[in-house]
Amino acid sequence: MPRNISPWRRVTTATRWPVGVALTSWRYLWRLTPIHRSEELGSWEADRPPDLPDDVNHDEVQRVGDGAGSLFHRRYRVRIRDARQTPPELVSYVSADLDRVAPTEMASFQKVLGQPGVMAVDDEYVVRMPGPWDGPVRVIAREPDFFRLATLAGHLEAGQIEFRAYPEDGFLIFEIESWARSGDRLADVLYTHLRMAKEIQLHMWTSLLERVSKASGGRITGGIDIHTRRVEVEA
Repeated sequence: MPRNISPWRRVTTATRWPVGVALTSWRYLWRLTPIHRSEELGSWEADRPPDLPDDVNHDEVQRVGDGAGSLFHRRYRVRIRDARQTPPELVSYVSADLDRVAPTEMASFQKVLGQPGVMAVDDEYVVRMPGPWDGPVRVIAREPDFFRLATLAGHLEAGQIEFRAYPEDGFLIFEIESWARSGDRLADVLYTHLRMAKEIQLHMWTSLLERVSKASGGRITGGIDIHTRRVEVEA
């Protein structure tokens, strides 16, 4: 089945972009949540992405080996105090409609394959963003406390990303973990050298974590931790 969005939905999404970019830039500059970044060199053995499950559709999946430049293994993490939802309840809420927690003024998750209101393996989405940033993804794992997506042909990145929740020391932890390289050489220049895509991506996922925390009924404690392990991949 083709991953197509109707012309009308494309137009209505695109008309939000100028205002969305301005609003997102303003929020980025005036963000109040502390962000703690760290980065170190990694290794392929420790930082390679999980294997694709055998029982999912592998067609058009953009594997890490299909990409360009360095592999970035990144984890975004928040501790949520006084959450009113359990980890499975929160993951269920998020996965049922990703736009509930996405910064939709900048990025919209539009489902193109699968039943609305529920997420299942082999469902597909297109992340609509300004310019050339549209990103098709497929669900390759769905469990009560996590789900994982793989990028498809045409995505800005090649790799996987996982969203999960779990309890720890009286807090609810929500994490986003990704294993990805740039989808091609141009994307690598934008991401690694010009840093444009990197900052857009960082703002997108940190905004999502803030919204997830609010949806849980709790509040972030200690800010957002972003840890990156960079692996140089031989061509």
